[in-house]
Amino acid sequence: MENVSIATILAKAETTHRLEKREIVALLQADACESELYAAADRVRRRFVGDDVHLRGLIEFSNRCGRNCLYCGLRRDNACVERYRLAPDVIVRLATKARGYGYRTVVLQSGEDAWYTVDRMCDIIRRIKALGLTVTLSVGEKPTEVYRAYRQAGADRYLLRIETTDRDLYHALDPGMEWENRLRCLRDLKALGYEVGTGCLVGLPGQRIESLADDILLFQALDADMVGVGPFIANADTPLGGAANGSFDLSCRVMAITRLLLPDINIPATTAMETLHPNGRLLALQRGANVVMPNVTEGDYRRKYALYPGKICIGDTPAHCRSCITGKIGAIGRRISQGHGFRARAGARGALLESSGREGAA
Repeated sequence: MENVSIATILAKAETTHRLEKREIVALLQADACESELYAAADRVRRRFVGDDVHLRGLIEFSNRCGRNCLYCGLRRDNACVERYRLAPDVIVRLATKARGYGYRTVVLQSGEDAWYTVDRMCDIIRRIKALGLTVTLSVGEKPTEVYRAYRQAGADRYLLRIETTDRDLYHALDPGMEWENRLRCLRDLKALGYEVGTGCLVGLPGQRIESLADDILLFQALDADMVGVGPFIANADTPLGGAANGSFDLSCRVMAITRLLLPDINIPATTAMETLHPNGRLLALQRGANVVMPNVTEGDYRRKYALYPGKICIGDTPAHCRSCITGKIGAIGRRISQGHGFRARAGARGALLESSGREGAA
């Protein structure tokens, strides 16, 4: 950018939590200033959400999916995946064990598996809520009335990545799906009172730096409560198997800028980060993140939930994962949160929800 230094942009982001698209692009491209960006994100993280790290126990309860996204190992047409689905009693039993490990939240994640009817899912949610746990769902696109039923059953949070704000790229990579419906889902979830998580994949084939800037602006326009950023990792069993992996460093930059612009939200240190870098999650925690989601699924199901190759910890037990991540978090001077990890808002940003300018940029 002419006549505007990276230091000036960073100072603006850290104090106002507002940037123009061109300023975000400049930060994403400023290789030589990564350390300054990460330091600013870490300061904002500490000031707004503190040193607590929220642990959320992940239950991957089905790898069956009716969708056919080109980048995902669970895609419908992937015949190489050993499919499974867990019975409701098994899911509740895993949640009970998660509570015993000290988790306050469980994340129920699956492909879009129609076997789990609204009644089945609502029963699972109610039974887990009765354990005193916070329930986060990550089960894909649903009609408004289904989201309402889940919410009435007690679901607290919902994770649904936008993946990319580049509509053409989205439609090319997600056949049979509509970007506008994805956005409709996120708006519905907000209106129904969920804490809403979204996010993007960094390094998708054909993705531009400018569209990553649009992604960040959309997170802000939606007033997302949680944003997960992870690198694209090519899966040999998908049509994108020959593509190059996304960049760990660029993923960290997107995450750090997201922290600067949404200072009080929850940001996970994603497992995909550690797939590309041996200390990926710890570095993410030092660059703006404040959430880790250890896997509490047991046995061979971890291996079968094959979103991408090289997924970490597939041979570990839930107890080992809990102990391991606790030690690592302590080693960087952070502490495990004893709360349920809801977003503690620093101030109202309701005006952003109606911001047509931001959304138009996306």
